[in-house]
Amino acid sequence: MKKFLNSVDTVLTESLDGFVAAHADILALGDEHKFVRRRTLKPGKVALISGGGSGHEPLHGGLVGHGMLDAACPGQVFTSPTPDQMLAAAEAVNTGAGCLFIVKNYEGDVMNFEMAAEMSEGVMQVVTNDDVAVENSSYTTGRRGVAGTLVVEKILGAAAEQGMALKPLKTLGERVNGATRSMGVALTSCTVPAAGKPTFDIGDGEMEFGVGIHGEPGRRRDALKSADAIAEEICAAISGDLGDRAKGPALLFVNGFGGTPLMELYLMYNSARKIFEKNGVTVTRSLVGSYVTSLDMAGCSITLTMLDDETIALWDAPVHTAALRRGM
Repeated sequence: MKKFLNSVDTVLTESLDGFVAAHADILALGDEHKFVRRRTLKPGKVALISGGGSGHEPLHGGLVGHGMLDAACPGQVFTSPTPDQMLAAAEAVNTGAGCLFIVKNYEGDVMNFEMAAEMSEGVMQVVTNDDVAVENSSYTTGRRGVAGTLVVEKILGAAAEQGMALKPLKTLGERVNGATRSMGVALTSCTVPAAGKPTFDIGDGEMEFGVGIHGEPGRRRDALKSADAIAEEICAAISGDLGDRAKGPALLFVNGFGGTPLMELYLMYNSARKIFEKNGVTVTRSLVGSYVTSLDMAGCSITLTMLDDETIALWDAPVHTAALRRGM
């Protein structure tokens, strides 16, 4: 294993120190590294809080800022943050309008965020579960929350910035999650620093189809295929799951897992876009890049979110975070 490390025990705290220092104009670090928050809060706005295991950067800390999250709680690598982190974050960023937790559907995340919500007042939550690859996995009951979580955070972040109240935000989040489907494929494993070796073994001529963002198994191990063939199968799974709703305007998001060059991600985007548009989807908005990663894994996911006039406007709204900036 070759990684830039001083110690596996301090990799998270040292990374957080560097991250917040690099973006000190927009971010502040909570006590004991429990959370990252917006440096300047907006009074009277519903606070959006998310989090999860580290190793998926820039999710979630890189999405803290104007037009997206108010705070993010980082756990250890691929490990849920603890309820006291969420409680501390909620206390720090709640300016009186309540808090909405945005939670990926992994058992540790859901359990700990629910515990924090039960110990707080004025807290609701939205659980994302956009992955169509498998119904249950080693980390979840039900579908996993993956790259579509970013879409929910962006749209809800814009709505909260515009003054939407807590309950309507929760309803909107559930609607966006319900209009979003994702699926991924891995070409290599990732390597967790504390483990020091790849999470799983995969041959040079193989791919893991439907892999999870922690390296958990997908639908099957298969021989490596062409980009068009990979995109065809992923897009068919997404369209088949959406059914008749897979028509009209949509956001196409091709996400890298950390070890895939942008050249290849844009190639996959080109393949996916042609497939979706051939079948009645109109790609009106796009995002390509490594936003929901799995450390150094090579691979990508494809996410499709069906849009309407309201969600298009919210997707287009200004945002200023470490990872996503436009319109400001």
